[in-house]
Amino acid sequence: MRLDKYLKVSRIIKRRTVAKEVCESGRVSINDKVAKAGTVVNEGDIIQIQFAKQTLRAKIVNIAAHVTKENAKNMYEIISGEEDTE
Repeated sequence: MRLDKYLKVSRIIKRRTVAKEVCESGRVSINDKVAKAGTVVNEGDIIQIQFAKQTLRAKIVNIAAHVTKENAKNMYEIISGEEDTE
């Protein structure tokens, strides 16, 4: 699954266009490598997102094309940082 779509489906970032912009600005890395919006994510990858004043690190636990709002939090595991995102 594409990185920008994963960020939207998992509700780490609310909109795919915002996720794409964040990726294009170089503020997202996967396994410590800067990632573009089209980068394919896999289970076990570590995503790091630099927001304005904080950094969120999360491990990808599950990849699914469609999930409910309640199940979206089961797609990742917070390693460090706040869960309150953009």
